[in-house]
Amino acid sequence: MKQVIQNRRTGNLTLKDVPAPQVKPGQVLVRTRASLISAGTERMVMEFAQKNLVGKAKARPELVKKVFEKTRRDGIKATFQTVMARLDEPLPLGYSAAGEVTAIGAGLEGVYAVGQRVAMAGAGVANHAEINAVPENLLACIPENVSDEAASFATLGAIGIHAVRNLNPSLGDVVAVIGCGLVGQLVVQFLSLSGVRVIALDYDANRLDLAHSQGAEMVFNLADSGLEARVREISSGKGCDGIIIAAATQTNEPFLTAAMIARDRARVVMVGLTGTSFPYSEFMKKELNILISRSYGPGRYDSDFENYGIKYPEGWVRWTERENLLETLRLISANRLDVEALISHRFSINEAESAYKVISGNQHKHLGVILNYPQNKKLLASTNFAQGARKAHDCIIGFIGAGNYARSVLLPILKNINKVQLHTLVTQQGAIAEQSQANYGFDFASTDPEAIFQNAAINTVMVATRHGSHADLTARALNAGKNVLCEKPLTLDWKGLNTVITARTASETAFFQIGFNRRCAPASIRLRDGLARKIGPKIIQMRINVGNIDAQHWVHDPREGGGRLLGEACHFVDLARFLIGNAIVSVSCIAAKVTDGACDDAAIALQFADGSIADILYTARGNTNVSKERIEAHAEGASYLIEDFRSLTVNGDKSTIPWKGAQDKGIKAGLVTFVSAVTTENLPPVDEAELIETSAATIAALDSLRTGERVHL
Repeated sequence: MKQVIQNRRTGNLTLKDVPAPQVKPGQVLVRTRASLISAGTERMVMEFAQKNLVGKAKARPELVKKVFEKTRRDGIKATFQTVMARLDEPLPLGYSAAGEVTAIGAGLEGVYAVGQRVAMAGAGVANHAEINAVPENLLACIPENVSDEAASFATLGAIGIHAVRNLNPSLGDVVAVIGCGLVGQLVVQFLSLSGVRVIALDYDANRLDLAHSQGAEMVFNLADSGLEARVREISSGKGCDGIIIAAATQTNEPFLTAAMIARDRARVVMVGLTGTSFPYSEFMKKELNILISRSYGPGRYDSDFENYGIKYPEGWVRWTERENLLETLRLISANRLDVEALISHRFSINEAESAYKVISGNQHKHLGVILNYPQNKKLLASTNFAQGARKAHDCIIGFIGAGNYARSVLLPILKNINKVQLHTLVTQQGAIAEQSQANYGFDFASTDPEAIFQNAAINTVMVATRHGSHADLTARALNAGKNVLCEKPLTLDWKGLNTVITARTASETAFFQIGFNRRCAPASIRLRDGLARKIGPKIIQMRINVGNIDAQHWVHDPREGGGRLLGEACHFVDLARFLIGNAIVSVSCIAAKVTDGACDDAAIALQFADGSIADILYTARGNTNVSKERIEAHAEGASYLIEDFRSLTVNGDKSTIPWKGAQDKGIKAGLVTFVSAVTTENLPPVDEAELIETSAATIAALDSLRTGERVHL
């Protein structure tokens, strides 16, 4: 399918052929018929991407701080690779579109029907793409008398409606709209429908004329003088009761204008993206109220609402972003909202690059730019199957997932390992699949895992998706007779673990491994060998200072990430099992009080069959200047210390040689040993029963946290 993609690093915009998305539960697949380019918003996104690294840093100082923190923790090379991988990630454009349902995911049967027309909303969802996978709460059914082009305005309409709701004007209020782009024009109409006396302000005479025809009682060109006097004239000397800032500019001029024309204690609602410094003295004297409007309305930025279809109680939240979409379409259907007048240009999706040239400069007068999509072609997800026999001992890889870690760490290593062929890449987003296919030399790209599972030429699957899908994908790969390297964790719960066990039991030749790389680190191997020579129980203490991750991050989502204890602390459960070399027999866990919506601070205690113990202190509350991973081990008068996998210090054991070098967490070594097992048909490098044990112990830690009791394995 065709999709508009922007390069985050260079800002270059292209129309690419990428694999179509696959429908998931709670989603519908929509063939796009029309999408709207929001000139103001999308132009600013483009301008940011076109900045050099220094310009990007100046624009996003909060990200620069995170980069410096990562550099201190992980080193310059690893940080540079991560930043470059992020910048190379393709950016899909678009967030307001309309189309036709072509497939319905589980849970939405009977809610939508194939062939039904829908409006869709959301950055990264309602893309300028021929096919989009859209969650339920970001969809709205289109009335029969509303065209596809008109329906593509629904998201912009929701933004405008929510801004007006936030202002909460009264009948007869005088309200100024600063900026008469698409959102500004829609706000003018919504205010007029509410019985408000509207003042439209802009620098473009044509846009002012349009605003006047759409209901503005007064228009004023900001290039002229005398605005304050005109506002006092229309407002009986009081000034504006409210101001909605719908401009897109890097300056703070809209705030200066608002302060000048506002009455005492007026309300100022910001829905555009402008400079945010305001004249404090003027705002204070008038006691002006400033409110930033949250895009489409309640539900926006709430993952439960947008991605999982969770509904808000109507008695408490009447107008969600979905309800605002529906209301926009209702007003268009009733001929109360005129969006046809806002269309300045129309292009085919095949002319998308030309469309963006129209909005990228001031050479062309533009407002609403529509992309239309031909409906006479059949769009299918890519299912490319290789023909012919491959070398028996090559590692022919189907790779599922292409997040930042996969692109910055795993794939650069894999493509340089002997006897590895990167055959098929599968991702949810076709744009990332296409881009990563080219960057890393995959033969094929798809959005459908079956393109891997059903391909007999592929003998190995690597799973690097979000955590919630790991168990299912691993089991499906094993059932297809393919070896699997699954990134940690293997599963989020006992059900998923049993699913993998069942699949592995039924497999006669295929094996699985988990990406527990730290057991492959040079410091870990030397420490393990030293402990193995000691008699009696071993005592291990690990302090993991991970740093904070926003509570809204997907890792904390119990459905996708499972939390950081499952998602990352599992590394250290496995490392303890590796170092001690005996079975884990019981697990207990306690946690600090949750203050930020996530359980990031906990202590896990492991007891082993030989009497050894290991304590894992996992915290997000430490200072990032302190090392991230510190492992102490004690046995028979000897003490060992690993510091961030940069050094191994030894005391009391002359047979174990200390180690120091560049940080090495064993990632490359782990991949090399896995590939070697595939290509030589040797036994897997790690006993699979041990990996099951480690995974079970991590799940047991969460059970202990919930029950307050020690869990015996």
